[in-house]
Amino acid sequence: MPAFNEEAGIGTALQALTDTTQHDLEIVVAANGCTDRTAEVARAYGVRVVEIATPSKTAALNAADELATGDVLVYLDADVPVDVVLLQRLADEVARPGIEAAVPRPAVDTSASTWPVRAFYAVNSRLPVFRGHLFGRGVIAVSSRARSRFARFPEITADDMFLDAVVAPGEKAEIDIPVRVVAPRTTGDLVRRVARARDGNAEFGRYLQAHPEGVATPAEPDSTSWLRDVVLRRPWLLPSAVVYVTVVILAERKRRSASWDVRSGWGRPAVTVPRPRTPSDSERV
Repeated sequence: MPAFNEEAGIGTALQALTDTTQHDLEIVVAANGCTDRTAEVARAYGVRVVEIATPSKTAALNAADELATGDVLVYLDADVPVDVVLLQRLADEVARPGIEAAVPRPAVDTSASTWPVRAFYAVNSRLPVFRGHLFGRGVIAVSSRARSRFARFPEITADDMFLDAVVAPGEKAEIDIPVRVVAPRTTGDLVRRVARARDGNAEFGRYLQAHPEGVATPAEPDSTSWLRDVVLRRPWLLPSAVVYVTVVILAERKRRSASWDVRSGWGRPAVTVPRPRTPSDSERV
């Protein structure tokens, strides 16, 4: 679990994962470049914590990989709410013959979002690019065999797209359990998130050009899928499509501006910090 200044929310994720002793689960939190109490909060839940000075998600993934020992590795964003049952289902799926990676079904939560954000996701959540791929969930389970196909995560933003490209299409599976993906609250937050995603996609494209031998089947970009596969089949989404295109244009303009910073926020809502329970002597993580 990579964690950059996640003091406010990491306790929620860890509490859900440490509330049971029914599963053999090893949790490694990689606090990267944190200036808050992320590492301290994580240690309160009895998990392994590695701290690195660099505020880099891929550096955090590499640091955690050096400590992980399981046959199935689950890469989980610190702000994604999952429980042990979901992780076990992912591990069971990866254990099937021929399956090397598994993800849950994404369920975008726009309940706290403004209407333009809801309109954007009415189109975005229906894009076929999210079917049959590993990105867009914040949680990916891969086998140790798939992980052995590369030495280290490259220093790029789109780590989930990298994993998706390492695993062939027939080796991926999606389980029918939803994972809640919290949408940004405001249009400004949404534009920043889309700008970062598009910047990561462009960066990944450059990486593929420089390292074509290091991946199996990268996802093919399709700039017209929103129209052909979504709106033309659902004409009632036309007003939402106007918002979708506007947000994409604004995001592209933002990421190309001189003031753009790829580490701009993702528009996550504030969360409270739960108190860690006190584990019994018999419990093991």
